[in-house]
Amino acid sequence: MHPLLTFMFAIGAGMTTAGLLSSIYGLLANEPSTKLETAVHYAVMVIAGPVVLAGNSTRSFRKKECSRAAFALALALSVYWSFATGTFILSIIVKLMGA
Repeated sequence: MHPLLTFMFAIGAGMTTAGLLSSIYGLLANEPSTKLETAVHYAVMVIAGPVVLAGNSTRSFRKKECSRAAFALALALSVYWSFATGTFILSIIVKLMGA
């Protein structure tokens, strides 16, 4: 597979995983009130973070609460985070498939 296509696929896999986990967690969980719930929240945000970061930065940019440079930096960080997460998820899938 072409390296750019692999890069884009990893970003897509990471963003999809982050979106699914973020949505499921948002539906099932309330504000964390115990240490265990806080630990679970942080563990979920490790994977769901790119979608949360992109959503919060987009909301701030639309309200004119941040500059274009800050918005671009947040989106770039979100894409990189998605790439790292996607690479991790894809490597797990490849290991499980035995390829």
